[in-house]
Amino acid sequence: MLTRRTFFAATAATAGLALAGQAQAAPIPLANLSQYLNSLGTVQAKFTQINNDQSISTGTLYINRPGRMRFDYDPPVQDLVMAGGGSVAVFDGRSNSVNPETYPLSQTPLSIILDSNVNLGRAGMVQGHRQEGNKTIVTAQDPQRPQYGALELVFTDNPLTLRQWVVIDGQGNRTTTALSNLQQVGSLPASYFSIPTEVRSRGGN
Repeated sequence: MLTRRTFFAATAATAGLALAGQAQAAPIPLANLSQYLNSLGTVQAKFTQINNDQSISTGTLYINRPGRMRFDYDPPVQDLVMAGGGSVAVFDGRSNSVNPETYPLSQTPLSIILDSNVNLGRAGMVQGHRQEGNKTIVTAQDPQRPQYGALELVFTDNPLTLRQWVVIDGQGNRTTTALSNLQQVGSLPASYFSIPTEVRSRGGN
C-alpha cells in the first residue's frame, strides 16, 4: 500500500536522481574538439611531465601545427625532444653523442594532434569519450597504426582548453603531460623544429 510517507520519499528520490543527472554534463562533442585542435596553429605552454616510473620534470612546450613540436626541459634535465620533418628526435643530455634517437612521427600517438586535419570523428579513432566532473576525456588512437599506442586527451570548457594528455605506448607505459598557460603565439623560430639544425648546433654534421 502506498502511504503518504512512501509517496513523498519516492518523489524525493526521483527528484534527486533527476538533479544528479542534470549535474553530470555531457562531454564536449568530438566535432567541437576537432575544430579546437585544428585551431591550435602556433602555441606554447608550461608543462609538467610525469613519466611511467613516476619521475617528474618540467619545461616549456612549443607546438607549430602541423607536424612540429618541441619539449624544452628545465634544468637540471638536459634532454630535448623535438618533432619536425616527419620525425621525432630525442636528445639525451646524459649522452656523449650529439646525435639523437630518431623515429617516425607516425609511430607516436602525438601524431594524432599534430596532423594537418584532426578528425576525432574518423572511424576507429576514438576508443573512449566521457565526462568526469568538469573534464571531457577522449582516448584516441591512429586506426591504421593501433600497435603504436593511444593518446588520452583532457579538455575543459568555457573556454575550451586542452589541459593534459597521456601518451600510452604499445607496451602500456604511460607518460602524462599537464599543461598550464597554453597560449597562441605569433611565430616561432624554424630552428626550434629542425632536427639537422639542432644536431649541427651540438657539433654534429
